[in-house]
Amino acid sequence: MKFNKGSLEVSFQTTTIEKLTRIAEKYSYAAIVFLLATVSIFSFLVYLENGLGLSYNDARSHLDIGRRVVEGLKPGLAQLGSVWLPLPHLLMVPTIWNDFMWHTGLSGALQSMISFVGTGILIYHFLKELKVGLLGRIVGISVFVANLNVLYMQSTAMTELLLLATMTVAVYELLLWSKNEVTYHLVKSSFWIMLATLIRYDGWFLFGYVGLLIIILTIRKRGFKVTEGIFLAYCTLAGFGIVLWFVWNQLIFKDALYFVFGPFSAKAQQNQLEQAGVLATKGNLFYSIQIYFYALVYNSGAFTVFLGILGALMLWMDKTVKSSVKIVTTALFAPFIFNILALYLGHSVLFIQGLSGNTWFNARYGLMMMPSFAIFIGYLVHKSKLYSLVAIGLLLFVTYFSFTSQDAVTIDDATVGSSQKNVSEVSGWLSQNAKDKEGYILISAASHDAIIFSSGLPMGRYIHEGTGTYWESATTGPEHWARWIIMRTNDTNDLTFKAVSKTPGYKLYNKVESYPFADIYELKSEYLKQLNTKPNLPKQR
Repeated sequence: MKFNKGSLEVSFQTTTIEKLTRIAEKYSYAAIVFLLATVSIFSFLVYLENGLGLSYNDARSHLDIGRRVVEGLKPGLAQLGSVWLPLPHLLMVPTIWNDFMWHTGLSGALQSMISFVGTGILIYHFLKELKVGLLGRIVGISVFVANLNVLYMQSTAMTELLLLATMTVAVYELLLWSKNEVTYHLVKSSFWIMLATLIRYDGWFLFGYVGLLIIILTIRKRGFKVTEGIFLAYCTLAGFGIVLWFVWNQLIFKDALYFVFGPFSAKAQQNQLEQAGVLATKGNLFYSIQIYFYALVYNSGAFTVFLGILGALMLWMDKTVKSSVKIVTTALFAPFIFNILALYLGHSVLFIQGLSGNTWFNARYGLMMMPSFAIFIGYLVHKSKLYSLVAIGLLLFVTYFSFTSQDAVTIDDATVGSSQKNVSEVSGWLSQNAKDKEGYILISAASHDAIIFSSGLPMGRYIHEGTGTYWESATTGPEHWARWIIMRTNDTNDLTFKAVSKTPGYKLYNKVESYPFADIYELKSEYLKQLNTKPNLPKQR
């Protein structure tokens, strides 16, 4: 009997590699979760320390909405309003009552941070379902995690990361359903889509797109009758949030379409922009594609976008991948399609400095493809074994320079673009002059929510359009309720000026300060005796 030493060595090496691979697989998941959580917390602390975490006016408005649910002259769920979908603000309610959680933004950032960790884990599982090896999975997660725009947005009270997490898990569960046809996975996908529809209207488009994919995936295999049943079951759960939103608007505002056509709706804002001649994407498909593509490049990086598209093409052309899987992964491009359609139809606005004016606005919308690019790049690295090291090396090179140059368009958008407003002068004046004096401040939250937040004063000090009879009384007889009035003089888009300027009491105020963003009026001292300083109106429902 001959002893083959070479075969024994090869067998030993193979066994060793398999053992190391199993050990790496076993502990990599826990290590990834730990690293994601560590990076998330560290990033939040960095942006909290340098003051950038609250730069977005929208972040402060989100926090104020959550706070008004639990504090103010008329607290309650009605404070959720109809401008933004309610889920992000509802998730703040358990913590927003705490001043530290409110003023640091942690109450809102917490859901973004959890979503960041969850999306990283989802990228790992998504790639594992595509039979991508450990290296490809790690690269995919790294592409997502090592993006400065992602790290910044996950440190804020904005809604992007929460939406990304719910949309990604919805597509992941749909992928599992397409592979094994277990109804439970379709139910879970429907549930996560339902949550996405309560975060942003991007989720509404995903709801329709996934519904179309379900029809495509089932009608050939199982016929019309079964497809109809599955589709209706999907719509019942996935569309429940949309139905709730229509019902909410009908109950609160007596108009189911208030969020579409109301005075604070996106349509009303876009109409103003169109009249000003700055809604250039409306009706122009090529320009809409161009604007959103630039937003993708600025948020993700040109090389990341290139590799992501290359990875998607490689996946869709791979003959070893089931057609049902390929169909489902097209849902990863739903944010791309939605944003272009929204720009083209005039339902959205996005400014890229140097391309559409001289400012940034909503540039963060280009972040919505990051999980998709991460998944496709992970797949590309796994399949292109010959060039994977080159791709990884170039990604590291590009990432290094983005960090050293602190190149994050979302930070530019939040600090120097139209998404920010310098309210420090007005809020600083209020903090210094109104903090230790009795009296209410009359202000429009729709126009000046950032002032309310930045002043540091309790929510109960403000009379705004969400305070019901207090607002009605103060805008008809301000001298009885408002010691101070904050408004943009001669601007009829400011609800406070629009109402108060027509009252006799308007003449009883002195303009004490005038700033670029708003003016401050104070009731003349001789009329202070007739001023109400306590919430003495009947309790409102």
